[in-house]
Amino acid sequence: MAIKNRFSKKQKNYKSYVVNSAMDDNSAPQSSVEKKAPFAVVEAYKAIRTNLMFLLSQENGKVLAFTSSNASEGKSTTSVNVAIAFSQLGVKVLIIDADLRRSSIHKKMRLENNDGLSNVVAGFSDFETAVQSANPHLDVLTAGPIPPNPSELLGSKGFEELMSKAREKYDYIIIDTPPLNIVTDALLIGPHTDGIILVVRDAFTPHDTIRRAISSAKFANIKILGAIMNGANPKNSRRYSYRRYGYKYGRYGYGYGGYGYGSYGYGNYGYSSRRSYTSYEDKSEKRAKNKK
Repeated sequence: MAIKNRFSKKQKNYKSYVVNSAMDDNSAPQSSVEKKAPFAVVEAYKAIRTNLMFLLSQENGKVLAFTSSNASEGKSTTSVNVAIAFSQLGVKVLIIDADLRRSSIHKKMRLENNDGLSNVVAGFSDFETAVQSANPHLDVLTAGPIPPNPSELLGSKGFEELMSKAREKYDYIIIDTPPLNIVTDALLIGPHTDGIILVVRDAFTPHDTIRRAISSAKFANIKILGAIMNGANPKNSRRYSYRRYGYKYGRYGYGYGGYGYGSYGYGNYGYSSRRSYTSYEDKSEKRAKNKK
């Protein structure tokens, strides 16, 4: 009951951001969503990118799948922002919306969804014609029309051939998949990747569902590279401000912790403790002041 109450209060303040997909091109139009992305959010995704690049280099890999244990945990927004962060390196990046039941990548990136993954895998469209360009270094393959048999399509020979073509053409491939505990689609996609990232949401994702998702991935022999936590409430920890450098992060930040490498939480820096760095005061001095 306590967790449910905490979530009901936090849900009102929970926001998701899509960082600027136009990168550093000032002439390119920016959406209202892109303009609202705080500096701390952009830097957090760059930190995630750095850790993921390190992990992929160990395996000589290039394909990542993002999933969650349940719905509404921010995996699609995370997938888009990580893909944008990779594209800012000047390499060729492809993001695939493999959530054929509840697609959202096309909405977040303001693209058409008439021709996408379902058309290509079913043999109704070519891979090259279905792919859309978001910026010079980022291509998008939307989900396409909702098929009657998503699991069968993702487990078919057509999907395997699509992934083979994508590996030859792109430096990094980001795949947004459905939640692990709801459908088996992510487990079918997993063998075609170099690892999956589990997205969790602070005070929303129950611990038992995380354990179940990890167990399912391990049972299917799919490597879990790490976890990303978002939607953290800064009220649970003290703020850490960079006064010397002029930065003071407010609601959104990033921290470390969780499962394996690449675990970040927005709003919780991980540096704070019971003593604030900005107003440091020893406990003994506090007691002396209270007595006076």
